[in-house]
Amino acid sequence: MKQQANLIRAGQVIEHEGRRWTVLKQQIITPGKGGAFIQVEMRDLKTGNKTNERWRTADTVERLMTDNKDYIYSYTDGDNLVLMDKETYEQTMIPAELLGDAVAFLQDNMQVELDLVEGEAVGIHLPSSVILEIVEADPVVKGQTAASSYKPAILSNGVKTMVPPFIETGERIVVRTDDASYVERAKS
Repeated sequence: MKQQANLIRAGQVIEHEGRRWTVLKQQIITPGKGGAFIQVEMRDLKTGNKTNERWRTADTVERLMTDNKDYIYSYTDGDNLVLMDKETYEQTMIPAELLGDAVAFLQDNMQVELDLVEGEAVGIHLPSSVILEIVEADPVVKGQTAASSYKPAILSNGVKTMVPPFIETGERIVVRTDDASYVERAKS
């Protein structure tokens, strides 16, 4: 399906120069002189190579339609994730690199959403937040205020994040999966 270049958004899958690309970032740039254009960072679905491309906002690109399907994460097998279809209970293997750094947030039996183009996995989405335990947190420094300062902490999955000073080792917190940022204390 053809669409104007200025309507490209992160997460979409497009066809460009005979290859399939997933859009990672996009930015519309309006220079002081001349027409606006869109700068797009995208990754080749076959090779994993990244590239940047520019189009005028009036140009058209071929957008591929994706089907979304819910799966349950079972386990990791080497460089692949094993997912189970919720309806048919069939297992599917997809490359872990589709998730990038967010693979650290995968938990057993977690529901994930898979983007498919003609039956081929092109993207995977985790829930927006997960509950994790703090395994290491710096002690509180006297005089710090909770409003303005955060301290470093390490989560049970090994990811480093910044937490408010009142959070201590052993506490469970809610963390965003897209940027590993602290949301709130986990409710029991």
